Amino acid sequence: MDIQVTGILGFIWLCIIIWAIIKVAGSTAGGLAKLIWILLLLFIPVLGFILWFIFGPKAR
Repeated sequence: MDIQVTGILGFIWLCIIIWAIIKVAGSTAGGLAKLIWILLLLFIPVLGFILWFIFGPKAR
């Protein structure tokens, strides 16, 4: 039996990445740091999100 959940999971993942990008853009980090985090989130989303979640700029 083959289950297709890519659409729903892909949409959820897209929402998570967009949320993370918005959080990065609104953080107090410097411009270059924001750019690097956003590029990581866009080009390697799974690893970028995990790294951002652990090491990323924290909102105040």
